Amino acid sequence: MKRNNKTNSNYLDLITSIDVLNTVNGGVSEPRMNLSHFEEYREIRLKVPGINREEIHIEIHNNNLSIYYFINMISMGKLIQLPRFIYNRSVPYFIDISKINARIENEEMIVHMPFNRLANGYHKEIKVSQS
Repeated sequence: MKRNNKTNSNYLDLITSIDVLNTVNGGVSEPRMNLSHFEEYREIRLKVPGINREEIHIEIHNNNLSIYYFINMISMGKLIQLPRFIYNRSVPYFIDISKINARIENEEMIVHMPFNRLANGYHKEIKVSQS
C-alpha cells in the first residue's frame, strides 16, 4: 500500500507538536496521589517530584477542594504562573469541610478529611400539617 506524503507530513507534524507541548518548560512530572478511606475519615497522600512541598497549595472554595502548584512560564518577557491541578473535586456532604487539614510527613503532603455526623446518612420523619 502506497502512503500519501502529505498524510505522513501531517502525522509527523502532529507527533512533533505533541512532543513539544509535553516538554514545554522542561516537562511536567506526574504527581503520585493515593486516596484512602478509613472508618472515621478520608485521606489524600501526595508527592510531586521536582516540586517543593511548600509550593503546593490546598484551597476550599465553594465546597470544592483544590490541590495545585504553579508552573512558571515566560511569555513576551513577562512571568506568568499557570496552575497545575493535582486534585480538584467537590467535597462530599459527609466530610466535615471545616475540619479538613494538611500536614507533611516523610516527604508526602497529607490532606486529612474527617467525616461529619451525616456520614451514616440523614434521617428525619416529616409530619404533614393540615392547611
